[in-house]
Amino acid sequence: MDEAGIKGEIDPATHIAVTSLYGATPESRHPTHDQLKDLDAVVVDLQDAGVRFYTYEAQTGYFIEAAAAEKRLGHNLEIIVLDRPNIIGGEKVQGPVSDPHRETYTNYMEMPVRHGMTLGELARYFNGERRTVSPTSPNVQVPLGALVTVVKMENWQRSMFYDQTGLPWINPSPNLRSVEAATLYPGLEFTLQFTNVSVGRGTPMPFENIAAPFFDAKGLADALTARNIPGVTFSPSTVTIAEDSFKYPYHGQTIPAVHLTVTDHNALDSPALGIELICAIRRLYPRQLNLDRADTLIRSVNTVLSIKNGDDPRSIVKSWQTDLDEFKQRRTNYLLY
Repeated sequence: MDEAGIKGEIDPATHIAVTSLYGATPESRHPTHDQLKDLDAVVVDLQDAGVRFYTYEAQTGYFIEAAAAEKRLGHNLEIIVLDRPNIIGGEKVQGPVSDPHRETYTNYMEMPVRHGMTLGELARYFNGERRTVSPTSPNVQVPLGALVTVVKMENWQRSMFYDQTGLPWINPSPNLRSVEAATLYPGLEFTLQFTNVSVGRGTPMPFENIAAPFFDAKGLADALTARNIPGVTFSPSTVTIAEDSFKYPYHGQTIPAVHLTVTDHNALDSPALGIELICAIRRLYPRQLNLDRADTLIRSVNTVLSIKNGDDPRSIVKSWQTDLDEFKQRRTNYLLY
């Protein structure tokens, strides 16, 4: 979401060509046979954010798909994942499971918003649960079955958020700047990124503020506070959106905002928070809020319909539970920690 269409380059230190797979088209995001045919292995060393729509996950999946295709050609290309912590922990599984057959770069396959898996575990999950056409029976779907190796971490426990690991924080992407922001990210990004509400991009504290010119900041903060949402508090504020090349929503403007403060990482259900936010905004500002593209990351038709129908946020969250239970059962075969 920070930048698209990044081009390849020559590394100045080694003079090795760097191929960008963060292209502007779906085709440019997939590794090709010509790029892989002379390789023995591909090493994946990425810090994921623990959220279904983080594109590192789809990119890892694309490499596993490509390795499976190479295997069918007799080329045993190994995908080696150097595992890293899930920065928001490995226990919470939250949010709607995305609808079937709606894969995108931000929705690699049917998964909940917050899946509670490391990238290594996801690689194993993708390899076993993603289906492809059988090379011997065109009408049969089989697992990808690529050669995937995960180099496990030492000393990581599923209950750990990143600030409990003792590792230095390095931004996984420009707008994820703290554990607090990463904890709020699954909620704010999931429901509001593709509406006309700012999620704080272009400010010093992305994902810790929501803002729009039509907000009554105190009124919205009070309405959210009245919902008694565990693990987070709300306060009225203002933000100034930077005027720069990214042209984030409301760039160059100072607008009313609600600041979110995480008070308990473990108590906060961030996708449920996202539903509370979008429902409160729709209730208070039905004419101003634009939901036309809200499903871009939600990827759940029933959830979007429930938001538009004005259903209670808690009933929307409850409706996800059966799918979440089924996902949690499936993922147990792929967990490493």
